[in-house]
Amino acid sequence: MLQPRICLRQLQYLRTLQPYTSRRTYAEAQVIDHKPPSPITATTTLPEVNPYESSVRPEDTPEAPFQLRSYKPRTPGIRHLRRPVNDHLHRGRAYLPLTFPRKGQHIGGRNNSGQIRVRHRGNGAKRRIRIIDFHRNAPGKHTVERIEYDPGRSAHIALVTNNATGEKSYIIAAQGMRAGEQVESFRAGIPQLLLDTLGGSTDAGMVAAKTAWRGNCLPLHMIPTGTLVHNVGLKKGGKAQLCRSAGTFAMVIGTQKQDEGEREMEGVVDGGDRAEEGEKQSERRRKKDLYVEVRLKSGEVRRIHRDACATVGTASNSNYNRRQLGKAGRSRWLGIRPTVRGVAMNASDHPHGGGRGKSKGNVQPVSIWGQLTKGGYKTRKKRNVNRFVVTERPRNQKSLSKAKKKEKKNK
Repeated sequence: MLQPRICLRQLQYLRTLQPYTSRRTYAEAQVIDHKPPSPITATTTLPEVNPYESSVRPEDTPEAPFQLRSYKPRTPGIRHLRRPVNDHLHRGRAYLPLTFPRKGQHIGGRNNSGQIRVRHRGNGAKRRIRIIDFHRNAPGKHTVERIEYDPGRSAHIALVTNNATGEKSYIIAAQGMRAGEQVESFRAGIPQLLLDTLGGSTDAGMVAAKTAWRGNCLPLHMIPTGTLVHNVGLKKGGKAQLCRSAGTFAMVIGTQKQDEGEREMEGVVDGGDRAEEGEKQSERRRKKDLYVEVRLKSGEVRRIHRDACATVGTASNSNYNRRQLGKAGRSRWLGIRPTVRGVAMNASDHPHGGGRGKSKGNVQPVSIWGQLTKGGYKTRKKRNVNRFVVTERPRNQKSLSKAKKKEKKNK
């Protein structure tokens, strides 16, 4: 037997009729001693506090076992809904001064003349675009106020406040970053207070022990070899362009620069040939010293300028790709429209359309514009080689694995 519904409006009305004295309160009286502050005279001097002496490296939070939050299937739409557990996210609204509304016809994948340039986009819930600081040029300590969800990207963002000026900004949150941590950018150089704590030493290992912390932004030449980084820049003084989505990272393989001792040893071993090198070879070596080799998530090894920026750690929300939306309507809320197969279209709408039954006319698979989709249409020029790519990313791994399996079977 179904239970009768209780009118919530009646309950709210009865609650307003209760006297204020009968309502439960958790406030307690506190004795406040109003003492006037001690005046600071002209002779009083405040001691200078070095923030790097008491700074502690943020502990690496142990990775919890992979968990997805499922829901009781009260409706068919949430039966297959799976979401990563992110209880640390801020539940309120974004910091409005750092946002602006997402408006315009580009939302539907159209250009300035109204023609569709990107298919399968349109509608969706209203959004506000967050202004992310990808340069991170402001020096000094920044306090992480909170970790927020950003509808415009897969990774989470962090609202940080400059301890000196109080200015707020958004940055990409690193994996494991939580509210209350201190992050800093060293793109402008090493502060003098940090050098004082190190005793004036500029040893790379000692400096990295105080700077290469999770969430800190550094030039690539200051990051030790083997460190995982994200938000990697490509140019000196430019913004971060690589490894910005959820769970992505790159690894610093090593610098091209050699120590003076190693170069002297090379000259001794080569019988003094190092001293007789021409100007062209020395200039070529000097240019190589300006770059750092970085291995990207795709397997590509790339040379990047040593003064380009990078943030230590992995981009947050690493379990983003394991989520399940649960229903088609949730994709529509995200602004994703349906994708119709070419075989299901008419002959005037797609090269695979028309005909009786499921047939595409015994032709090779092509796109809606008639281009080959499964190989055969080459778009990469062989002569236009990117000179900054040391090792290209591996391609056609599936076809190679299938060929190897066939060879084993034949043997």
